[in-house]
Amino acid sequence: MKELIPLEEGDYYLSKEGYKVFTEQYHLKRGYCCESGCRHCPYGYNKNTNRQL
Repeated sequence: MKELIPLEEGDYYLSKEGYKVFTEQYHLKRGYCCESGCRHCPYGYNKNTNRQL
């Protein structure tokens, strides 16, 4: 089971639709790419090619 990371200020913001959008800060703290095509992915994952840079 994966470790739960407590959310801190700057880890996410709410979209205009009300969804949590995780920031680069959160992704780096998590430490890996989930390959979901996240908007702020610091790992360079491209959902269209299914590859990381």
